[in-house]
Amino acid sequence: MPLWEGRFKKNIDTKTNDFNSSISFDSRMYKQDIQGSIAHAKMLAKQGIIEKIEADKIINELNKIMNEINDGILEIDQEAEDIHMFIEAELTKRLGDTGKRLHTARSRNDQVALDLRMNLKEETTTLIELLKELIKELLQKAEENVEAVMPGYTHLQRAQPITFAHHLLAYVEMFIRDINRLKDTYERINIMPLGSCALAGTTYNLDREFVKEELGFYDVTQNSLDGVSDRDFVIELASNISIIMMHLSRISEEIIMWCSWEFKFIELDDAFSTGSSIMPQKKNPDIAELIRGKTGRVYGNLITLLTVMKGIPLAYNKDMQEDKEAIFDSVDTVKICIETLIPLLKTMKVIKQNMRNAASKGFINATDCADYLVKKGIPFRKAYKIVGQIVSFCIENNITLEEMSIEDYKNFDMNFDNDIYDEINLEKCVTNRNVVGGPSPVQVIKRIEKLKEAY
Repeated sequence: MPLWEGRFKKNIDTKTNDFNSSISFDSRMYKQDIQGSIAHAKMLAKQGIIEKIEADKIINELNKIMNEINDGILEIDQEAEDIHMFIEAELTKRLGDTGKRLHTARSRNDQVALDLRMNLKEETTTLIELLKELIKELLQKAEENVEAVMPGYTHLQRAQPITFAHHLLAYVEMFIRDINRLKDTYERINIMPLGSCALAGTTYNLDREFVKEELGFYDVTQNSLDGVSDRDFVIELASNISIIMMHLSRISEEIIMWCSWEFKFIELDDAFSTGSSIMPQKKNPDIAELIRGKTGRVYGNLITLLTVMKGIPLAYNKDMQEDKEAIFDSVDTVKICIETLIPLLKTMKVIKQNMRNAASKGFINATDCADYLVKKGIPFRKAYKIVGQIVSFCIENNITLEEMSIEDYKNFDMNFDNDIYDEINLEKCVTNRNVVGGPSPVQVIKRIEKLKEAY
């Protein structure tokens, strides 16, 4: 029977009960529900609200229930409405009236808010650690490719020479920002709502600070209405995960391009590729494509959460039950994407010569050619125009800047001399970009070493 049976004359319709139930997805919070209940029981005894001997029995039995679920001895009843009612019903079945005392001075409204915060604290910590592992792998790959010259792109057009290490470090910076955002969000998740009860607190003399310390929270919520109805922390985490997925999708997109025959900068390990049902020659980057595809699903979860919350008056409303499926799916999705991407990166083969060959085409040293003239005293805009004319000449004659004769250079401007060939050497072009944040091996190595110390 439901907890509210005293008020109702009829049992709830079977289909309605199934529709109303959340046990299928909130059962993953059973540990947090039990941990929160243990802390609550300790506080009730401390404050003299229930007898210590009863609290001890409750705590002892809750620990038994936890262990039995962990060991598979006790199965969570999928007919229960939610995880809170299942745990309480199991406790009451074992302890009778003593078990019924546990719910004194709390509501499922503040109970679920507590469980969700505790669960997402753990998940946020896990995500931070996974991102650190991903950063470590990217740093390792970068360290192996400090000298690997490749074209940098804008508009997907070859633009200027960089190194593969420098390119990978750009993603490291993204994932560092992701970690920092998660750390900031953790601060707002880590506020303890228990004691808000249904919406208006309680007349019992609770010690919320005690419960806060027991459960490892930073602070307690300061408004009971907000304590039960706040889901900003869920939306914020979903937003952070969406940004992480965007970053994962971007690097996946590049992996997909890089392993195509048009680029062939990398080759994926067979363990992270699939074949075709009809074309025997195919080796498809399906794993990277799936990461890219799952990004839209995570974005959808964020929109779900924002939409659910946008029209809800204070305080708790049943609409808020929709928060858990969305955020749990986002958490699970981003975790498996990171866990899959790490070994994919670890095992992929980098084809440096193909990167260097691509860099030698597309006139990506044209800016360096213009800078050469600027160093000779020519204004940049004039130098820019001269080099633009030189590039057109090279295209017409099917040659590169390196292949152009000094006589032809001088036909465009007499300031050119034989040292131009040193200035437009691709390795030299990269080495000369020796500014903080630039692709020079000196700067890249410095950044790698600093990040290795931090991660």
